[in-house]
Amino acid sequence: MPDIIQLLPDHVANQIAAGEVVQRPASVVKELMENAIDAEATSIKLIVREAGKSLIQVIDNGKGMSQTDARLSFERHATSKIKKAEDLFNLHTKGFRGEALASIAAIAHVELRTKQDDQQLGSCLKIEGSTLISQENISTPTGTSVAVKNLFYNIPARRNFLKSNTIETRHIVNEFQRVALAHPNIAFSFYHNENEVYNLSMGNLRQRIVAILGKKTNEKLVPIHEITDLVEIKGFVTKPEFAKKKRDEQFFFVNDRFIKNAYLNHAVSSAFENLLSGGHYPTYFLYLTVPTNSIDINIHPTKTEIKFDDEKTLYAILRSAVKHSLGQYNVAPILDFDRDATLDTPYNLKGTNSSNPRVIVNRDFNPFKSEDQKSIQFPYKREKNMEWESLYNGLDTANIDFKSETSVDSGLFSEEKQNSKTYQVHKKYIVSSIKSGIVYINQHLAHQRILYEEFLENITVKDAMSQQLLFPLELSFNKADIVLIKEIKDDLESIGFLFGEILNDTIIVMGMPVNIVESQITPIIEQLLEDIKNDIPDTNFSHVDLMAKSLSKSLAIKTGTKLDLKEQEDIVNKLFLCKQPDSSPFGKRTFITVNIDEIDKKFNN
Repeated sequence: MPDIIQLLPDHVANQIAAGEVVQRPASVVKELMENAIDAEATSIKLIVREAGKSLIQVIDNGKGMSQTDARLSFERHATSKIKKAEDLFNLHTKGFRGEALASIAAIAHVELRTKQDDQQLGSCLKIEGSTLISQENISTPTGTSVAVKNLFYNIPARRNFLKSNTIETRHIVNEFQRVALAHPNIAFSFYHNENEVYNLSMGNLRQRIVAILGKKTNEKLVPIHEITDLVEIKGFVTKPEFAKKKRDEQFFFVNDRFIKNAYLNHAVSSAFENLLSGGHYPTYFLYLTVPTNSIDINIHPTKTEIKFDDEKTLYAILRSAVKHSLGQYNVAPILDFDRDATLDTPYNLKGTNSSNPRVIVNRDFNPFKSEDQKSIQFPYKREKNMEWESLYNGLDTANIDFKSETSVDSGLFSEEKQNSKTYQVHKKYIVSSIKSGIVYINQHLAHQRILYEEFLENITVKDAMSQQLLFPLELSFNKADIVLIKEIKDDLESIGFLFGEILNDTIIVMGMPVNIVESQITPIIEQLLEDIKNDIPDTNFSHVDLMAKSLSKSLAIKTGTKLDLKEQEDIVNKLFLCKQPDSSPFGKRTFITVNIDEIDKKFNN
């Protein structure tokens, strides 16, 4: 029988390795930026085109490489970060596996320009699919520039699995933010399709957070600093009143490396116990410094997961540090067990003289005498007919409708509704009779369908009504969200929003659609941006379609809302005037019908 096991060719092995290291354009951004940091750069520029599909370029002013090092850097398992196995547990650098550049070069066109400070000329390498095309001496500034073009050009299946440009750009922005937040002592800039997204100068941690998330973030931050033998914790959490319904602004860094850890996240969340309303999550930027030999970084290909030696102790320290800071800055309530607050003097009585209480005793009172014999002289005399039986006097003539109290929906069978066409059940369903039986309508999903078709018509066919705000509303967003708002500004205005000036991190709202209130503006826009960043496909129609879906989901009547007869009938009538009344914008059934035969079977069984 012939041998069947064989060594893979280098270019095939590199492509397999690339599947672990390079999952999407954002993976390339992460690897190249971390290499620039390891090269001791003080300024790093990221240039991206078409969400990284056509170009990802990272330019730094670091140490650069020699001609030999430049060539060796594209070989598998070639690295300057470690020399022996023990170094894996004493890491002070980002990239150490030696597969990043080799994996990237296997699936893209790569051009590397690099020069060391003591060299007159630098090197330029061009590699396509792991094949060296050229290497020559050139004049170039000190540092390194890596340009990655046509990502996944030789693996079309992987390229087809990439998401829309909006989603891939969002992943790139996330990686850029994580690296920039970990290194406030380095200047970063980010350009996408020739537009400047970020230009971050050197500064401290607070300045870097504010520069990325907007100037209004400054007032939300609560500082944290705790030093123990096991760990040093520093950073910021936001005040509970600024908690969000999404978790995208939660950052953990261990030894200046971004990580994801559900266990430590639970420690922070438990510190906010009883301070947050349901469905809201704290925002935090926490930096942990631990001994390098107490963690294992090399347990995940993307190095975003870390194994700690003593997670339980770390959990307790982190939770305590966050609770301490919240209490220290008067964010969380502080309990004083040595003082009874009920004994405090009211503010309006402070400084006044207290009088001794008078005690009046009726010495002639005899509880065993009959009511007529008692001669109680208290100012509040008990009435003669105050026995408990008197509470039921007149019950037979009282105008009480017990039907309204015992019905399924507090009035389903009451006289007021005997002639109505609809009934509300459990503040969730609207019930109405039809020729063939009964129809049950989900009020939330039905209202979603109604609003969806209204918004879609307003965006594509006609302009919606708008109401002017008496006082313009200033909303704060990070720069990436501002870019997205500018892209969808015309669509938002077509449904009734009116905008004033749009700055780098704030927008001015001058008007809003007539069917929303001012307090809904911020959560509606935030939810809309989140939906677009996560779900938007490429076509313009789908862009508009998603906006209508997001707005209908935010504004639809919620389950648990009591509706009067007019509101119930309005939903029923509008639903069956829709083009597709049987399903919500998200494909869920809006109503079900039960015919008479089905009801008869229930009674005959």
